[in-house]
Amino acid sequence: MPVRQLRNDPDEFVAEALRGLQGAHPELVHCQPDPAYVLRAQPARRAKVALVSGGGSGHEPLHTGFVGAGMLDAAVPGAVFASPTAFQIAAAIRASDRGHGVLLIVKNYTGDVLNFSIAAELVADEGIEVGTVLVDDDLATEPAAEGGPGRRGTAAVVAVEKICGAAAERGATLAELVALGRRVVDSARTMALALAACTQPGQDRPSFDLPADEVEFGVGIHGEHGVGRRPFALARELVPQLAEPVVRALGLASGASVLAIVNGLGATHALELSVVHQELSDYLNGLGVEVARSLVGPYVTALDMRGCSVTLLRADAELIELWDAPVRTPALTW
Repeated sequence: MPVRQLRNDPDEFVAEALRGLQGAHPELVHCQPDPAYVLRAQPARRAKVALVSGGGSGHEPLHTGFVGAGMLDAAVPGAVFASPTAFQIAAAIRASDRGHGVLLIVKNYTGDVLNFSIAAELVADEGIEVGTVLVDDDLATEPAAEGGPGRRGTAAVVAVEKICGAAAERGATLAELVALGRRVVDSARTMALALAACTQPGQDRPSFDLPADEVEFGVGIHGEHGVGRRPFALARELVPQLAEPVVRALGLASGASVLAIVNGLGATHALELSVVHQELSDYLNGLGVEVARSLVGPYVTALDMRGCSVTLLRADAELIELWDAPVRTPALTW
């Protein structure tokens, strides 16, 4: 029996959800139905570089929930776990451009990379200047096989969108935003685990089976298998196993400062995520690493997957200031 979901026609799942998003936040977003993209309801008060991102649906609130002041000018949703088309992306670029160029923030998946690249070529022929930041923070897909796609893009994309969004509001140029976004990507890594796999709409089985006494380490946000299985254990045992390779990859040592994102993958309760954050903070404090800022909640999900990811970003005064800058979107506001 297919998984039960609160939906109507499966072919209209994403379109209906977009109408619901606009209905809930009419002061923040406008959802264009065909081709589908989400735009700020009100453009920025000053002409600036526009930020556009997107990807498959099923990861909400990424990216549509991050459209608004201080983050994205437009987001382009594909079908569930499928890239948006180049036609959609080009339309969103045209709608958001205000003459100062457009920054594309792209997670490293083959379909996204290909379609955003094609869209960039299309609008470049029309005189729109475009720059791209490729987000590839997932440690589970490193090292890449020769000629392979490399690390996947996961929850570090939230930091890229927030930090670059704040800089754009302050008047940063396209070249400055490309450099800033790439610096954030280079300074961030992520590792995830699953207690249970997700089930795609219309399917009657999860994307993989997992025994009750094991967890899947290194899972992807499309229900991909991880890099191995480990015994299920208490949070105080599992969280250091997640954090240690991230700390090692970033070369974090005593005196370092980080922005920590504890991200729920869709079906993980807030109580659990708070416990994960506490265990992560205790682990990092034990290494002499300061948690300067935190974000805890379901921000880059994988439908109904039970699990979480930990993202650490090496922080400095500039990145913290941009992170703290005002933001108002459906999913992130301060």
